[in-house]
Amino acid sequence: MNGTITLQICREQDLTMAENTEQSENKPIFRDLTADEEDPDITEIESLCLQCKKDGMTRLFLTRIPFFREVILSSFSCDHCGYKNCELQPANSIQEQGVNYTVEVEEEQDLNRQIVQSERATVSIPSLEFEAPPGKGVLTTIEGVIDGAVSGLNLDQPSRREQSPEIASKIDDVILKLTMLKTLREPFTLVVDDPTGNSYVENPYPLSDPNAKVKHYTRTADQDEALGLTTVMTFQTNCPNCNSPCSTHMKMVAIPHFKEVIIMATNCDACGSRTNEVKSASGIEPKGCRITLKLTDPIDMSRDVLKSETCSIGIPEMDFETDFGTLGGKFTTLEGLLQNVKDHLSGPNSFFQGDSSQPERKSKLDDFCNQLDKVIDGEMMGIHFVLDDPAGNSYLQNVYAPDDDPELEIVHYERDYDQNEVLGINDMKTEGL
Repeated sequence: MNGTITLQICREQDLTMAENTEQSENKPIFRDLTADEEDPDITEIESLCLQCKKDGMTRLFLTRIPFFREVILSSFSCDHCGYKNCELQPANSIQEQGVNYTVEVEEEQDLNRQIVQSERATVSIPSLEFEAPPGKGVLTTIEGVIDGAVSGLNLDQPSRREQSPEIASKIDDVILKLTMLKTLREPFTLVVDDPTGNSYVENPYPLSDPNAKVKHYTRTADQDEALGLTTVMTFQTNCPNCNSPCSTHMKMVAIPHFKEVIIMATNCDACGSRTNEVKSASGIEPKGCRITLKLTDPIDMSRDVLKSETCSIGIPEMDFETDFGTLGGKFTTLEGLLQNVKDHLSGPNSFFQGDSSQPERKSKLDDFCNQLDKVIDGEMMGIHFVLDDPAGNSYLQNVYAPDDDPELEIVHYERDYDQNEVLGINDMKTEGL
């Protein structure tokens, strides 16, 4: 009898788990933004607080704005220092046209209109000759836009009153005028202009909006250039994973205090493969370059890294060094590059996985990957990270630029015969051409 009851309970649990799994699989990734959502599927990620350098919490919520499109809401909070930050990012790419919203604010309902303001949008109030330049993306209301402008103007007022009393007085006048707008004693016009087309102002009416005008426009050449659209070239190729036809995007990027490089990205809709590669745009340098960084702070993981296809990676304290050109060209962060190294080592490998694996070698590899995790998490400091590029086309960000970085050593050296041979220089004949 007890066995029958136990079996029945197990079956009911299995059915419940299956139903929950089916319900979870049927839920869309982006759900409508409502106040009645019981299970908003918020993703929580521990991340570094830039104020106190301790761990805080980032929360991500993927949602759909009614009558608009999908967005990603993110908020960060740190329990150690109390720092908080929130941001909105469009989940869509840049739209084909820019958008301009002109709203006549006449009643309280207009102040409560929701606004999706992307990081490229400007908000202006012509009657006050006031314009808020592009900043971080936010989901707010018209009243929230005014409050945010007032808060931003008030931020440095105490120091302004001491250093520039006249300027502080003028800003106080603007703050007063902005605050008075919320009383609606006089109607005012608010304009949201976004060249990416990813901003939005809510229409509270069932059909046409009598107090708002929406205009879609073709971006100017300067706007396209500011968005990085004019330098992107697209050509058709085949996926390196499944050989299906797909597109490769190529763009020239100027890295501050370094040089121009070519970034290539291939996206395959058939198998979902995503690859990226970096190529030098200036050929082989006269000398090789060895870059050594001593890791002294977890924030070093956020340094930009350009690893060319001819560069090797080394960590002397861990007896680790890659061969010439391993992992190909990469433009990422130090954390991203170390994660690529770990994924490359711990991924499917016939020498360390399956029946042909050797337990001793696999154990050493696991230990090394665990150490690499500690480096990525900022638990192992004082070690050195080395980029050795005989072509001289690799780069590691100097966070003190244009001043010298006390933890960064850059050595330019003469290549030997073998290095020139690998680069194909020994057989090059340019004399008399």
